[in-house]
Amino acid sequence: MPEIQTVEPTRNGWRGAVEIPGDKSISHRSVMFAGVANTPVHIRNFLHAADCLSTVGVMRALGVNIEFRNENELIVTGRGFHGLTEPLTVLDAGNSGTTLRLMMGLLAPQPFLSVFAGDSSLTRRPMGRVRQPLSQMGARIFGRSGNNNLPLTIVPTEEKLHGIHYESPVASAQVKSAILLAGLYADAPTTVTEPYVSRDHTEQMLTGFGVHIERTGTSVTVFPVEDGGYCAPDMITVPGDISSAAYFLVAGSIIEGSRLLLRNIGVNPTRTGILDVLTEMGAQISVQNEHMSGGERVADLAVEAASLHGVSFGAEIMPRLIDEIPIIAVAALFAEGDTVITGAGELRVKETDRLHAIATEFQKLAPGSIEEREDGLIIHGKPEMQRAQVSSCGDHRMAMSLAVLGASANGVLIEEPDSVNISYPTFFSEIERLS
Repeated sequence: MPEIQTVEPTRNGWRGAVEIPGDKSISHRSVMFAGVANTPVHIRNFLHAADCLSTVGVMRALGVNIEFRNENELIVTGRGFHGLTEPLTVLDAGNSGTTLRLMMGLLAPQPFLSVFAGDSSLTRRPMGRVRQPLSQMGARIFGRSGNNNLPLTIVPTEEKLHGIHYESPVASAQVKSAILLAGLYADAPTTVTEPYVSRDHTEQMLTGFGVHIERTGTSVTVFPVEDGGYCAPDMITVPGDISSAAYFLVAGSIIEGSRLLLRNIGVNPTRTGILDVLTEMGAQISVQNEHMSGGERVADLAVEAASLHGVSFGAEIMPRLIDEIPIIAVAALFAEGDTVITGAGELRVKETDRLHAIATEFQKLAPGSIEEREDGLIIHGKPEMQRAQVSSCGDHRMAMSLAVLGASANGVLIEEPDSVNISYPTFFSEIERLS
């Protein structure tokens, strides 16, 4: 991929059907959870992208046999619930916060030493929010900056981890999942209570592996796995990632003459905040052919160009669309009136400080259109647009959002475009096909 990717303006709309790559969150979990089973699991529509391949590399280093039939189809033959082996080298999580945080939970109860490293971006991201509850369970985790940053070392404990009831200050699927995975090996049930319900792919998939899960309000409890109580399904089919579909939902809404059909998208209710916000803005999106697959809701999404208007939303919906804020900001630039986003402080500790990146880079294309706030943004719709060179800040979601913004306006030149490899390696060729 070139060091600078040029995206030209689209004049006649984006039209056609799009096969969205597999859901990143579910792809990660399918490999991890199959890796501690004792029967082979056939995984289809796996997201063959850098983040998920980091999970594959870590699980292989722990002794799990993973065989790719093709890029998107693999067989994971696990080592059994107590069968992971001590890695011979440092475990590399790459850019993947999901790999690191969930594996911290899975490895904290194991009877061997693990050391994690990652790329420069992941090395800056905070891990204390996971380490703290795991430490309350008895885990021994040490790292840089007061045990908050990579590299991290997980030291085996002398006794089982303890089941706890953890009141999480943030609604975070990664924090919740790490605690639940550690809880599988604990001496008593483990409960996580969140201020709002975060995405629940971990709970859904663990249930499919025979784990006893109970949900009450914003709390979820996992019960320790007894002998023989962890049974893998023969097959997992990963639905299309709604976070990746979001770029096409917005482009289809704001580029005049567009009409798109996005097939087999995961529409888990804990992930569909993007549909709620775009619909409130006036987008024409229809949900078709809805069905269940592997415990997850799946549907086709049809979208066509529409007139949008500004909206306001905040903390309550944020766990259901936190990854979609950059592309929602693009929609807001093409909407009548202002869009006010609050409760989004979590974006400051993503691959980059996304709130600052949106305010800085988007305004190179739409000067004076965005006001940055401590926990959100105010976006003034329908500004004068211009062509400009911008930076993805090494963030895949910024790169794809900037591409949609440029295609919808006067074009854009994007630095560090290869960041899309984190979640959607074929993104630029796909938008070229559609336009």
